Amino acid sequence: MSTTSEELSRESIGEVLVRIGLIDAGQMQEINQIAGQGDKKLEEVLVEEGLISPNDLVRALSIQLKVPLIDLKRHNISPEILKLLPEELARKYNVLPLDVIGNSLALVMGDTTDIATIGDIAAVTKMRIEPMMGFPDEIRGAIERNYGAGGGGGEEITVLEAPPEEEVKPEQLLSEETQAPAIRTLNRLILQAIRSRASDIHIEPQKDKIQVRYRIDGVLMDKMSLNLQIQDALISRLKIMSNMNIAERRRPQDGQYAVNVDGKNTDIRVACANTVYGEMAVLRILHKSASLLKLVDLGFFPGTLEKYQQLLKLPFGMILLGGPTGSGKTTTLYASINQLNSKERNIMTIEDPVEYHLPGINQFQVNPKAEVTFASSLRAFMRLDPDIILVGEIRDTETAKIAIQAALTGHLVFSSVHANDAVGILFRLQDLGAESYLICSALAGTISQRIVRRVCPHCRETYQPAAEELTAYKEEMGELPDKFYRGAGCNLCGGTGFMGQCGIFELMTLSEKVKQMFLENAAASQIRAQAIKEGMEPLKHDAMLKVKEGITTIPEVLRNVYSSSY
Repeated sequence: MSTTSEELSRESIGEVLVRIGLIDAGQMQEINQIAGQGDKKLEEVLVEEGLISPNDLVRALSIQLKVPLIDLKRHNISPEILKLLPEELARKYNVLPLDVIGNSLALVMGDTTDIATIGDIAAVTKMRIEPMMGFPDEIRGAIERNYGAGGGGGEEITVLEAPPEEEVKPEQLLSEETQAPAIRTLNRLILQAIRSRASDIHIEPQKDKIQVRYRIDGVLMDKMSLNLQIQDALISRLKIMSNMNIAERRRPQDGQYAVNVDGKNTDIRVACANTVYGEMAVLRILHKSASLLKLVDLGFFPGTLEKYQQLLKLPFGMILLGGPTGSGKTTTLYASINQLNSKERNIMTIEDPVEYHLPGINQFQVNPKAEVTFASSLRAFMRLDPDIILVGEIRDTETAKIAIQAALTGHLVFSSVHANDAVGILFRLQDLGAESYLICSALAGTISQRIVRRVCPHCRETYQPAAEELTAYKEEMGELPDKFYRGAGCNLCGGTGFMGQCGIFELMTLSEKVKQMFLENAAASQIRAQAIKEGMEPLKHDAMLKVKEGITTIPEVLRNVYSSSY
């Protein structure tokens, strides 16, 4: 094959890398010598030696070959385009069909010089291939987002293809059933949910369809519809997997099982209940990685975190977290005892239910049928020589009084209650029948918390908030910042503009003055004013500081924090 004038005049990859400043001429000379001594390509040696990243190499190749570099975060790919290339081939070659241009298929690849791959794709699609560059990790992510969604968002789905066997292996999955439509559908739903960062899957029968919704970053989103014909088989399969009574349809049931997705074990907690259109199910996805979160990852600002770390160093006392359901209390409790976990300490928990299994910690689950309650377990713990005790929730008088006694007799006790703010936790204990002087003696500190969604870092942009949003911000902060940020919406965040969650915290340590005011029956507003005077950062202020830092948005704060204003 003859060499064209274009190829003769083309810069080498090394010349491009030097020209754009990723390496210098001296480094290039050394790498040329190393490459000349072996059979590896120059670019392979550059990456292996750590001089450039794989993404740097893709950028340079795009410039060298004059091939467009595609930002897959900004591209929505239609289901019709995805159907042109089977999913298994897209995964095998790590390529993605982007669009049809004339009679050609635009194909995003990590290496557009791979003639063999281009030939194979052309043979399958029976189209001319127009190669375009993309970052390999972005291509993999785009394959998961697009093919993982069954080929495009919320279309009507009756039967879904089974995922590769090694990717989803629910415990107790019977090999002879792997072709059943219910199993294929269930596996696909779980696979897609986990890869979409969902915390819950809602399977809800309606008059003419089954609506499937995922809770992502705390917000429910419609994902797809299923044919009603699969309803009974799907729920029955879930019950078998979760060790429920398959014949019982009138009473609510719950259970649990485990899956392995992409090499990671994940627990699935299942709850079923009967509606007028049949049984609905909610699957809670319990990611193992969530139990390994550290306090610094939760969203504490340094000043608040330092105060909380001081509380964790106490040899005994009680630390209580308050907030509504879904505000992240359990995550903060787990992160706290994870930090304190050591061979020198006996840490015991009583939970309802045990969501994450923590190595080195003795965990117990509430079981009313066996008379295992928060209160009875706490009494039993006192005879098992604990150092630290975690009670999932204080919800009755007996549990409150025993937890206080445990804190007063040399144990560090963690728990949660339902209260609107840090001061309200004091009055909640009082409502449960605990004596004020015992509360002041046992309680070391309280935290009220909420959760907001984080602005997506991949599509963050500045914007001008609405007038009412600016008013809310200024009322709390006194002045407006130079810029406000939001997510524009991209493929990586599913078009929501958000990715991940962040805690909002209000920490109150019980000073002698605060204790005295509580004992003297001061109003909650007076105690709150004193706590702020002593340095407590109110929930709203902490939230608006996170707006100022570009972590979240004013609408998120208004929805999650101001809705429970005090």
